[in-house]
Amino acid sequence: MKKKLGFLDSYLTLWIFLAMGVGILLGVTLPGLSEGIAGLSSGSTNWLLAIGLIAMMFPPLAKVNYALIPKVFTNVKVLVLSLILNWVVGPIIMFALAMLFLGNHPHYMIGLILIGLARCIAMVLVWNDLADGSKEYGAGLVALNSVFQVFAYPFYAWLFITILPSYFGMGGAAIDVSISLVAESVVIYLGIPFVLGWICRFALTRLKNVEWYEKKFIPKISPITLVALLFTIVLMFTLKGEHILELPGDVLLISVPLLIYFVSMFAVAFVVSKWVKEDYPVNASVAFTASGNNFELAIAVAIGVFGLNSGEAFAGIIGPLIEVPALILLVKVAQWARQKYYLN
Repeated sequence: MKKKLGFLDSYLTLWIFLAMGVGILLGVTLPGLSEGIAGLSSGSTNWLLAIGLIAMMFPPLAKVNYALIPKVFTNVKVLVLSLILNWVVGPIIMFALAMLFLGNHPHYMIGLILIGLARCIAMVLVWNDLADGSKEYGAGLVALNSVFQVFAYPFYAWLFITILPSYFGMGGAAIDVSISLVAESVVIYLGIPFVLGWICRFALTRLKNVEWYEKKFIPKISPITLVALLFTIVLMFTLKGEHILELPGDVLLISVPLLIYFVSMFAVAFVVSKWVKEDYPVNASVAFTASGNNFELAIAVAIGVFGLNSGEAFAGIIGPLIEVPALILLVKVAQWARQKYYLN
């Protein structure tokens, strides 16, 4: 029996388009609103957006069963493969695509690179479940990426944004990003919900039980991610206001390398996982955890480091717009591959 997306998740792309439209309308008709939103800031942090972004990250991290991480470590082959795909292959492919397609648009290029560096921790669990991937490996690999990301993302952002572009004649596009500033954004937008998610699971599974937590509590908090995401997009497009109407071509420009990235990462991960003779459930989990990205974190860091109205932040919000339909399509591809290559 095929699993189906819930109503809200099925039409996530539509809701994102509507949120963009509402934001544009508010920005055009109420220009004073954007000034008011921008005024709720302290340093590089806008507290209204911070609330939305932290709320967006909390449910996915509360879903992770951190007790499964040791089980992932028992399969060293899969662990190493996943780490290489997520922290070597993925960032390099996105960096190359960003340089190739957006070299003349340095702000968008950096926004795209930030997406490539933010590895999956959220909706990838939905895609993995729909494709009948292993829940154990899916949760374990996502939890591993969650932990690894807190410590690796600041260094990766510095390396891929400040250092590497200069070796490819893009010195003018390189921006001196403070590692401490990126680390601060990661701690606020990933560290806080990470700790809250772990505490929530640890406490509630003991006060109640695991079945209640998974079947009652998680479904109750899951919609928070979508609501917070749409809230954040409305705010960002409100801040851009009239300017966003001049950028439809830019949306297409950013979308092309994103689509290529999702498809190529899935193909590479699926083929390599099959080549090392893993069964389909593990294969699917490896492929989807390698393909998906934590666009919530990419948006958060882009806002925290480069500002609310930056091209980097604009590129970040195009991420979910493309990822959702692309990954839904790749679920179908995975199901087809299962029938063709795994079932007798």
